[in-house]
Amino acid sequence: MTTDLWMLVWSAVLCLVTPYAGVTVLLSMPGGPAWGFGNRDYDFEVPAWIQRGRRAHTNMVENLLPFACLVLVAHVSGKANATTAMASQLFLASRVLYLLVYWAGIPYVRTIVFSGGVLACFLIVWELLP
Repeated sequence: MTTDLWMLVWSAVLCLVTPYAGVTVLLSMPGGPAWGFGNRDYDFEVPAWIQRGRRAHTNMVENLLPFACLVLVAHVSGKANATTAMASQLFLASRVLYLLVYWAGIPYVRTIVFSGGVLACFLIVWELLP
């Protein structure tokens, strides 16, 4: 499997595991397991880092789809190369850093790190152009 495809796989894994980072904290909060396994008809205050983690996950879902499309088109069209591999690695590294920086609540750095993931996608687009 190519580097591009591996980065896509690991990006999907990151997207899958991100929501579960705060689960142990939520189980110890008011409502506990009954809330977690129930219909979640009511909300309660959770730590800010858990809320930021939820928003980071939503952002990952929104960015994973275009990244996946670009990687798959590059692969199928035979245009995957060293640049797309590097861009795919940049995307994954940016997304991991984005999650960590967002959890930590560092606002301006978060935007810069997010831009790295966007740049990575545009690098792949550049390689796809005729």
